[in-house]
Amino acid sequence: MKTTFTAVTEASFVRKTALGIAGLAFVGGAVAGPASHAFASPAVHTAPAMTTVAAVTSDKPAMDKLVPHGTQGSQSEISLSKEQTDNAKAITDVAKKLGMGERGAVIAVATSMQESKLENLGHLGDMNDHDSLGLFQQRPSSGWGTPEQITDPTYAATAFLSNLKQVDGWQDLPLTVAAQKVQVSAFPDAYAQWENQAAHIVQDVWTK
Repeated sequence: MKTTFTAVTEASFVRKTALGIAGLAFVGGAVAGPASHAFASPAVHTAPAMTTVAAVTSDKPAMDKLVPHGTQGSQSEISLSKEQTDNAKAITDVAKKLGMGERGAVIAVATSMQESKLENLGHLGDMNDHDSLGLFQQRPSSGWGTPEQITDPTYAATAFLSNLKQVDGWQDLPLTVAAQKVQVSAFPDAYAQWENQAAHIVQDVWTK
């Protein structure tokens, strides 16, 4: 069964070339479509500048909340551009809005890292996996939305996380299992390699 989502914004269809992403490990995208489950004031001189920095740092989520089960298998890491970091921030903001917290953000960011390396991909021509698009390689033909919708980072993240939220006990599942419940990938174990970096990315963008 499929769940329909209302786009937060209607973004222009983003077209990207295959240059610079030859190493992408596409895993079939969201082939099955959205799942449906039963988605006295102190003196000024006493407040040194470092006090503010420490307060901001302490607001960052702890690793035991980000990776409560530990990582599985060897971990991979990539360098991120500003656009990729902005996309991770958009995903994290949606996790906050949906009340899914740090863990939801890590699962979603890691999933996007495997599917698109956090690139908001348009159609890649011969390299495209069917009609998969966007951060999560969601497919219009499988009911995820229009091309314009699923190439909008906020919409795509909302679609993924809203479906994840419907998975019973998703917070307690290993990342690979949680991601697979939504994506139905041919290579579910591939998501695990991004958990450590995804946790650090979420930790970094959480308070920005």
